[in-house]
Order: sequence, then structure tokens, then C-alpha cells
Amino acid sequence: MKVTIFTTPTCSWCKKSKEFFKEYKVKYKEIDVSRDYKAAHEMIEKSGQQGVPVIEIDGNIVVGFDEPKLRKLLKIAS
Repeated sequence: MKVTIFTTPTCSWCKKSKEFFKEYKVKYKEIDVSRDYKAAHEMIEKSGQQGVPVIEIDGNIVVGFDEPKLRKLLKIAS
């Protein structure tokens, strides 16, 4: 399973998302869009959103910390 999270350093929902991943031992790649213009553009292309977090799980896009959707895509029981 490939998980990528687009973040910024000051985003509280990004921190919450990463804590959720750590709690359930989900390996992920973090991309700081405040430092990487190309990645920011890629994130906007994929999600249609400028806000973070944007989380990609095997090609599925989750905008924001949507715990029910994350659980479903990651196959984590409620």
C-alpha cells in the first residue's frame, strides 16, 4: 500500500493525520508543499484543493483528516 501525505509545517490536521498513521503503524511518505512548489502543483492537480493535508492512498485522494475514509482505504477497523 502506497501512502503519501502532502503537508505544511504549521498544519494541525496534518499533525493529526501523521499521529493517526503512527498509531496504526501505517508507513507513509511526507511531502512538505511549503518547500516544494512542484509537489504543491501536483497536489492541486490531484485534489483540486490548495489546503492540506491531502492524502493519497493507492491513487485514492482524501482531502483533510477524514478518519472514516482513511480507515476504509487503509482497512483499519473502527
